[in-house]
Amino acid sequence: MTTTARLLNLLSLLQTRRDWPGSLLAARLEVTDRTVRRDVERLREMGYRIDATLGPDGGYRLASGTELPPLLLDDAQVVAVAIALRTATVVGADLDEPAARALATIRQVMPSRLRHRLDALEIVAVARRPGGAAPTTVPVELLVELAGAIRDRAVLRFDYAPRRPVPDDDPPPPRRVEPHHLANAQGRWYLVAWDLERADWRLFSVERITPRTPTGPRFAPREVPGGDVEEFVEARFKGSDVNAWACRGSVILDLPIDAVLPFVGDGTAREAGPDRTILESGSWSWVSLAAAIGRFEVATEVIGPPELREAFATLAGRFAATAGGSMGTTPHRHSDPGRRSVLDMPPIGGAPCTAGPPSPREKECDAMPNDGFSAEEGALLAGAGHVDTARETLTTEIGQLRSRLTQLEGAWVGEGAGAFRTLIDSWEQKATRLTNVLDVFKSNLTGTDAAYGQSDTDAGAALNQYTQSLG
Repeated sequence: MTTTARLLNLLSLLQTRRDWPGSLLAARLEVTDRTVRRDVERLREMGYRIDATLGPDGGYRLASGTELPPLLLDDAQVVAVAIALRTATVVGADLDEPAARALATIRQVMPSRLRHRLDALEIVAVARRPGGAAPTTVPVELLVELAGAIRDRAVLRFDYAPRRPVPDDDPPPPRRVEPHHLANAQGRWYLVAWDLERADWRLFSVERITPRTPTGPRFAPREVPGGDVEEFVEARFKGSDVNAWACRGSVILDLPIDAVLPFVGDGTAREAGPDRTILESGSWSWVSLAAAIGRFEVATEVIGPPELREAFATLAGRFAATAGGSMGTTPHRHSDPGRRSVLDMPPIGGAPCTAGPPSPREKECDAMPNDGFSAEEGALLAGAGHVDTARETLTTEIGQLRSRLTQLEGAWVGEGAGAFRTLIDSWEQKATRLTNVLDVFKSNLTGTDAAYGQSDTDAGAALNQYTQSLG
């Protein structure tokens, strides 16, 4: 080993722990104690401050100095520093220019293999709002692998872990995407990509991604909606200035902040005392916001505005009537189409919001022609239209899936063909049950009051049956 290589190894060892006995350093470097002493003197001459203690138990310690000497970083440390410098602009300090200069300095002296990896790390940093979800940790190598696919414009295949566990015999299929950007938002890593199966832009949580190899064919890059990646990512969390939540409110939850943070979504949370948290969140209607807050299932104190308190009262009346088996004097159930959130549709209308721009659904209702029915009935019919659209889309996708599965079936023979046929039949049965659920929900929206009790029961039973079939 050359003297230079031995000095670098010695410096690397001194950085890994506070104190090093001289005999242990000699053993690790496979040299004599005298050689260690000479090498320590050489490092001191280069500007490193190394303290020594005398005696049989004496040793060495790398101390802080008045000037920053040359640093020794391994490959992983270089990548970590580069990522930190690229995301330094979101910490709130004026670090843009110093971070850029530091990154340029590191890039200039690093070997070509690391420079190649660094150039692939094009990261979009989105400022983290106070009280956002807790940061997550992802392997550096995963970021580098995703960045490489982005740089090469190569189609990426990966397994995407579901939020909830699924049976081992029914794993979700791999995703195929055109990766475009890595983003760090609210302390979490996301992949901005065009989903080839869904023909739409998606934001994937990197911590749930397990890439498959090799990558796919090259693709021509697309333009992110709006042309600005940072604005696109921010809009996915909270909505842009044009499409912000129409209704925002604040409450105090009888929960510690650590129990609230993982579930705040695009809201914010801050401590309000021992085991109490102030939550601010938003939605398209006051009733849907109250329902979302109610999922915490703890004592809740409304800070404001009054509309949110009234929405809680509305929900309380409905739940009380449901428990008693009678509608009683509670508000008419048509008054809040937000109850159709099971279809993952933003509520149409709902309790009026007094602040903020009108939501897209409110504009949609306002634009509907008045053919003799009330605005409330119009909102319901608009919701039924959305169910029709969802059912038509689902029917089309089922047909496409059936066609593709039938084509693939021809490639199987023997026992494999029978198993594949069983799989096709299973998917068709599940799809049929789901379309039946949509039909029941549509009748729920447009039916009479007398039919509601039965249709609700049918919808619940159908939905439970479908959920069980998936589980």
